Amino acid sequence: MSQVIRHRVMQCTAERCSLRFPVVEHDNRGLRCPRCGSPTVVGVGLYDEHKAPRCVADPDLPRIEVLLDNIRSVYNVGSIFRTADAAGISRLHLCGITPTPQHPRLKKTALGADESIPWDYSSSGLAAAAGLKARGLRLWALEGGDRSESIFSCNPTLSLGPVALVIGNEVCGVDPAIISLCERVIGIPMQGVKTSLNTAVAFGIAVFTMVHGTGP
Repeated sequence: MSQVIRHRVMQCTAERCSLRFPVVEHDNRGLRCPRCGSPTVVGVGLYDEHKAPRCVADPDLPRIEVLLDNIRSVYNVGSIFRTADAAGISRLHLCGITPTPQHPRLKKTALGADESIPWDYSSSGLAAAAGLKARGLRLWALEGGDRSESIFSCNPTLSLGPVALVIGNEVCGVDPAIISLCERVIGIPMQGVKTSLNTAVAFGIAVFTMVHGTGP
C-alpha cells in the first residue's frame, strides 16, 4: 500500500506580507513565513495529495519504446524516466553521452521511475536505432525540418505496429543518419517566436499524444 501524503496551506500573519503557501504534513518550516520570517497560521487544514486518475492497463494501447541519443542534461533524462513511467513506455534506450541511472543526480527528477522503467545503454545511437529497426520497430524521430509533420495527426498509424520514438540532443537535434532510418519525423507545432520546446517537455507532449490521442 502506498503511503498517503498529506499537506496543509499556511498563511503569514504579517499584513505587509500575507504570503500563502503549502507545506507537507509535519514540515515545521511552515511555522514561519519563508519570505519575511513572521509566524503563520493554518489557512487550510490537512488534505490528501491530489493524485492523477489511474489508467487501466489496455492491451490495445500502442507499444512504444524510446531512444535517447546524446541527451546532455541529467535532469532532462530523469524527467523523461518519470514521464515514461506515467505514459507506459516499454523501454528506454540510452545512447552516446546520455546519462544513465548510475548518475547520482538522475534520481532527483526520476523520483523512483529509474527503477520501474527497463533501460539499456549503447555508445552509438545509430547502431541502436538500426538494431531496433531490425527487430521490427518503426522508427519515428521527434524533430523539425522538411519531413516533420504534426504530432497531432499521427495516431491512426500507431496501430500498425510498435514504434521507437527517437529524441536527440538538446542543441543539435537528432543525428541526420538516424533520421534517414526513420519512417516518420513528427514535431510539435509552435505558435510563438521560439522554434522548439525543452526536450523533456516535448517528450511528454509527444508520448501522451501518441498513447492517448488528442481527444474525441
